Amino acid sequence: MMPALKMPTNGLHQVLKIQFGLLNDTDRYLTAESFGFKVNASAPSLKRKQTWVLEPDPGQGTAVLFRSSHLGRYLSAKEDGRVACEAERPGRDCRFLVLPQPDGRWVLQSEPHGRFFGGTEDRLSCFATAISPAELWTVHLAIHPQAHLLSVSRRRYVHLCLQEDEMAADGDVPWGVDALLTLIFQSRQYCLKTCDSRYLRSDGRLVWEPESRARYTLEFKAGKLAFKDCDGRYLAPVGPAGTLKAGRNTRPGKDELFDLEESHPQVVLVAANHRYVSVRQGVNVSANQDEELDHETFLMQIDQETKKCTFYSSIGGYWTLVTHGGIEATATEVSADTMFELQWRGRRVALKASNGRYVCMKKNGQLAAISDFVGKDEEFILKLINRPILVLRSLDGFVCHRRGSNQLDTNRSVYDVFHLSFSDGAYQIRGRGGGFWYTGSHGSVCSDGERPEDFLFEFRERGRLAIRARSGKYLRGGASGLLRADADAPAGPALWEY
Repeated sequence: MMPALKMPTNGLHQVLKIQFGLLNDTDRYLTAESFGFKVNASAPSLKRKQTWVLEPDPGQGTAVLFRSSHLGRYLSAKEDGRVACEAERPGRDCRFLVLPQPDGRWVLQSEPHGRFFGGTEDRLSCFATAISPAELWTVHLAIHPQAHLLSVSRRRYVHLCLQEDEMAADGDVPWGVDALLTLIFQSRQYCLKTCDSRYLRSDGRLVWEPESRARYTLEFKAGKLAFKDCDGRYLAPVGPAGTLKAGRNTRPGKDELFDLEESHPQVVLVAANHRYVSVRQGVNVSANQDEELDHETFLMQIDQETKKCTFYSSIGGYWTLVTHGGIEATATEVSADTMFELQWRGRRVALKASNGRYVCMKKNGQLAAISDFVGKDEEFILKLINRPILVLRSLDGFVCHRRGSNQLDTNRSVYDVFHLSFSDGAYQIRGRGGGFWYTGSHGSVCSDGERPEDFLFEFRERGRLAIRARSGKYLRGGASGLLRADADAPAGPALWEY
């Protein structure tokens, strides 16, 4: 059973700012250029220049503003149809109406001038008096697609209920692997993929293929998300159990709105006695359990400035250093004593507390920061549990299989979902067709291996990890756009959003 707890608000619950690209009828993205603040629709992929943020009109009307996340300036359309992205502050010409179409695509209409925005390549204008295919835009989310989904009306998290074989919005906290959702972009629409790789159909059933009734059109309302099915009805929590399915409404109200929240890594730790670190027997953090359940799961958050991490427990407290070096899960706020330095030691990790000493396992299993050096009792296995399926994004784009090749691209707008397994401190990664990742000659990374190769995950920054190959080199995206294992340091292009 999920323990009853209230998670603190200082950094754990963070609604993702919805960033997106707009894809036209010829599969090109709306782009804001730095030179001359011009806009075009020439880019074949979604990068920084193609990323936009939707903002409400300050006048509280139905109009919205489109801000380039690259330039920080606003899209505008003049009366003669000329468009640009140069306004530092939104004026009258920056106001647009979003008109969702039956197939889920958007039409953008200038609110003051009544004309429609569209075109191809560098021939964009907002002067059309009627809607043609050139004025239709598909919304493509630019955020990392793995997140938690929070029902706005019920204030409950959506998670997979295996016993009832459904998804339900009834979780007080997004604890455990079943609260992870992956948004899959399919045929210009989105599917909701569960942690066990099934898709939510609009009747509430879970299916293994992304069929038409398991695909949804995204709609935005006041910064929230709504999911519209092929019949024009919206997903909502239904009944006392909060079963997620399409309800009767053909307009999104509060029941049909959701927030996407950042999914922090949740981990289990195994000490030298081969037992799981736990808070099952109280506030003392001890390595004394033989199975991994909620009390053995900890939410790990890395501080962006210090790169130190906190561990939050299911009983509602952060690990904190107490007198005589003891470690208890009692802190309700982040402080210096709740921060631990992670030191990566191959398949193991060591934790250094704020007193400058290493956390060790005492003979009775309790953890304490009393060691000056790292030995066997100061080393732990750290296992990521809430990414059984993995999406990786580099500075240039997502990791995806290269067409007609066994290699992997690192600069794509679309992403492939990879499957993770874990063994003795290392991860094995499976791709399409069940082939394993492995390192080939000259640092190449291939995805059609018959046998698994071990990779080490190092959680280096908030939301980013480094992946170390057996050669000791780190995986990175290169200028060629191919995934390679040839980086010496876990930084820059060798860090992956996950």
